[in-house]
Amino acid sequence: MKKLHVVSLGCTKNLVDTEVMLAKLPEYTITQDPAQADLLIVNTCGFIGAAKEESLQTIFNLHAQRKKDSILVMAGCLSERYKDELQQELPEVDIFTGVGDYARIDELVRQKRSSFSDQVYLIQKEERLITGSNFHAYIKLSEGCNQRCSFCAIPSFKGLLQSRPIEDIVAEIKRLVDRGFVDFTFVSQDSSSYLRDHGIKEGLVRLIEAVEKIEGIKSARILYLYPSTTTPAMIDAIAQSSIFVNYYEMPIQHISDRLLKLMKRGIGAQKTKELLYRMRSVPDSFLRTSLIVGHPGEREEDVKELESFLEEFDFDRINLFAYSDEEGTSAFEMEEKVPPQLVEERLARLDRIVKEKLQKSLDQDLGKEVEAYLEGSSQESDLLLGARKKIWAPEVDGEILINDSKINDLRIGSRYHVHITQRAGEKLVGTLIRKAP
Repeated sequence: MKKLHVVSLGCTKNLVDTEVMLAKLPEYTITQDPAQADLLIVNTCGFIGAAKEESLQTIFNLHAQRKKDSILVMAGCLSERYKDELQQELPEVDIFTGVGDYARIDELVRQKRSSFSDQVYLIQKEERLITGSNFHAYIKLSEGCNQRCSFCAIPSFKGLLQSRPIEDIVAEIKRLVDRGFVDFTFVSQDSSSYLRDHGIKEGLVRLIEAVEKIEGIKSARILYLYPSTTTPAMIDAIAQSSIFVNYYEMPIQHISDRLLKLMKRGIGAQKTKELLYRMRSVPDSFLRTSLIVGHPGEREEDVKELESFLEEFDFDRINLFAYSDEEGTSAFEMEEKVPPQLVEERLARLDRIVKEKLQKSLDQDLGKEVEAYLEGSSQESDLLLGARKKIWAPEVDGEILINDSKINDLRIGSRYHVHITQRAGEKLVGTLIRKAP
């Protein structure tokens, strides 16, 4: 059989589209060695400067390693965002395609031609070849975004919100459950706006109700809540669900009213805090957020206000990003840019708090028994097993190192009760006690 080497960059939403492409190419076997591949596909990210650089460097690296007569495909967000420039400047690439033709990748490869559809692709009934797990899968709720954040270029190449019908999502989950998948993470650009393009305000509540009726699911979580479209009803529906864990990821980006207005976030500090404290009041809740440092117009008093709030409020995980000046956004045209050196200084100040909050969150589990999925060999060492706390999202929230077990016949993807014995840096260490029901 012919061999395929694929690289999926950026977010998990990209990964879903990559998995659609893999399912469309059954005549290829996957290889980790690009030098052996007959077909190489890079699903690129075009969100911020660092992601764009990574995408381009990946293309150059693969081109340097590829064998003669192989086909190199550049797909995804970066390809879509700069389609005219890249097609002129990258002779290394054989096929260019953007964000509309994932389900036609087999056709494009056979014909060895580029294509940029006008319509952004949104998975319907297509099959996916799930990667990285035999028990967990990401489910895409929608494509595009109706928000107009000052710093974000995504709507310019992903378009407005397009929500999948609930029945399509339910059908996809049922197919995956039949294949042995039990843990699901729901993703989109703005999950709390799900179904608003169909005139339905509480789309997430309806989704939760529908998913709870599917037999065989052990756990689920929703990522990417947007502050101005998140409602108390959504928070409560997650809290009351028997399937969805109490996981709340809401990127707030800042807490200064002045900055939130400049960022065009559509909600002020007080309402943002009300949502966060409501989430925090849910028993055993887990809160993740993202922050942008150095947005044009950010001043010292704004950073101090953010510092003060982070000291006061206990997030479990925080992603810090330096502002990236992206053409096509309103922030790109703003004056009062923050010097890079000052941005780095501010990031360092906030990073100290971020690390303290992470340690505090992890330390809360010391001495406790937690429920976790066994994921296989640890990222730390092949001599250890790795587990993921059931409430955590895959890949981003951490790993439990398993250094002892009171159970024989361990199975990857099964849930176990783990006694947490210590914290090793930013990871927990524990002993498998017994299998979860």
